[in-house]
Amino acid sequence: MAIKKQFIKTKPVCKVTFTVEAKEAATASVVGDFNDWNSEAGSLSKLKNGSFKGAFDLPKDNSFEFRYVVDGAFINDPEADSYRWNAYANAENSVLEV
Repeated sequence: MAIKKQFIKTKPVCKVTFTVEAKEAATASVVGDFNDWNSEAGSLSKLKNGSFKGAFDLPKDNSFEFRYVVDGAFINDPEADSYRWNAYANAENSVLEV
């Protein structure tokens, strides 16, 4: 799993690219505060090498909780900026700082 941040100088956004290594998986998405935890809005495209990838423009100077959904299972990103306990989910979420 990987997160790449590219700050846009002319706009108050950061282009964030999420990559998930899941060769055996049929579907993957990223869900979080930035897309109302909607897996369709965070759908990732499967690449030929078996990984999933997607890029999203997120507003700068924000902190977002997120998780990956791989074949219906929620997974945290080991490269997240930090983790935050979420009582609603009764689990830790990955945190992205942009």
